[in-house]
Amino acid sequence: MESFIQQVINGLQLGLMYALIALGYTMVYGTIGLINFAHGDVFMIGAFVGYLGYSSWGLPWPVAIIVSMAVCAALGVIIERIAYRPLRYAPKIAALISAIGVSFFLEYGSSLKFIFGPDYRVVQRPFRSITWNLGGVSITNIQVVIMAVVIIFLLFLLFLVFKTKIGAAMRTVSFDHDAARLMGVDVDKTISFTFAIGSALAAVGGVLYAIAYPQIYPFMGIMPGLKAFTAAVLGGIGQIPGAVLGSLIMGQVETMTAAYISSQLRDAIAFAILILVLLIRPSGILGRSQQEKI
Repeated sequence: MESFIQQVINGLQLGLMYALIALGYTMVYGTIGLINFAHGDVFMIGAFVGYLGYSSWGLPWPVAIIVSMAVCAALGVIIERIAYRPLRYAPKIAALISAIGVSFFLEYGSSLKFIFGPDYRVVQRPFRSITWNLGGVSITNIQVVIMAVVIIFLLFLLFLVFKTKIGAAMRTVSFDHDAARLMGVDVDKTISFTFAIGSALAAVGGVLYAIAYPQIYPFMGIMPGLKAFTAAVLGGIGQIPGAVLGSLIMGQVETMTAAYISSQLRDAIAFAILILVLLIRPSGILGRSQQEKI
């Protein structure tokens, strides 16, 4: 029983980090109907900036997270303005190809020696790891910090989206761009803000991921980004609660598979569950089916 509870805690840690990335996917898709495949690479850049912040620039690690959020928020706005806004009303395939191109640009650009370099870096954690044994279950201060930080940012996002004026604008734009303009909403500004918030959350996830699994490299965002996208689709892309639920499920499935079946099958089983859910409920667990006029 203790072993099972241990794996549940490990899966919760992983799932909450996926949630920070999945929220960016679901917010952008809910606002403009675009899958931002460069989002995993924004996560990678957030990890590097945060790591450099507390290891090379001498910043306290909470300040390093804030700096990483600011850098990635600005990067998200730049990506939206240059790569996506000119294609907003173009065929969806054009925006998709642009997203893939931005992803490759960030990955290979970050690999240049005068930026981050192509090599793996071992992350020196900003604080000493402490382990507590509670009834046979091991809990570390790293897990506690990660869970606390993620929950704080999730609550902040819910407050922002459902209790503020800019949140109301985001929900209006996600429903209908033209109606939002008629109501006086600055659609371009709102979409840019959505990219900024999603990218900032990805930066938090990147820094926490680097602390929990202390190794970073320019292509580290591919698999977490893909799994977070899978989690968003699993929960119901476009729905904030769905992104969180899908991420928690994904974290538990991966952890339980590695612990009780085989670590080599963790990815295959996670994606197989996605396929199964989509066959039964294509809109995802919490998604709503929508009719489109033709």
